[in-house]
Amino acid sequence: MSPQLDNPLYRRILLPTDGSEASQRAILSGVAFAREVGADVVGFTATPAFHVLSTDPDMIGDTAEQYADASQERGRRLLADVDSAAREAGVPCTLEQAVSDEPWQAIVDSARRLGCDLIVMASHGRRGLGGLLLGSETQKVLVHSAIPVLVHR
Repeated sequence: MSPQLDNPLYRRILLPTDGSEASQRAILSGVAFAREVGADVVGFTATPAFHVLSTDPDMIGDTAEQYADASQERGRRLLADVDSAAREAGVPCTLEQAVSDEPWQAIVDSARRLGCDLIVMASHGRRGLGGLLLGSETQKVLVHSAIPVLVHR
């Protein structure tokens, strides 16, 4: 085990997750790096906002509430992976969820708001046509973040 730095360059590291296998590997790498440099980690996930077209206001209300509950539960499951990895490594961890149709923006905004010094994320997450049409969230974070980004391949 390497000695922790007295004045670490990185004190708080944001670990975004979408639940993909690549994201899981980035979490483990980010937690290990945090342990080496004596940093805390923040597990982060963003879920899309609820969107529906309907003429029945009761249906919209019920469906929106069900969607919010399901999204929060999915977020808790994703963040449990970060929490578990951090706990196992003895790294202090906090967890954050956001609702956003633009995950890259939520990542950049949350990293800034939470005082993170580094963002560690996977080089890719979603696969297939959906990932292609949405573009790379990692690429957008790289372009728009003033905070350094470590991309885990």
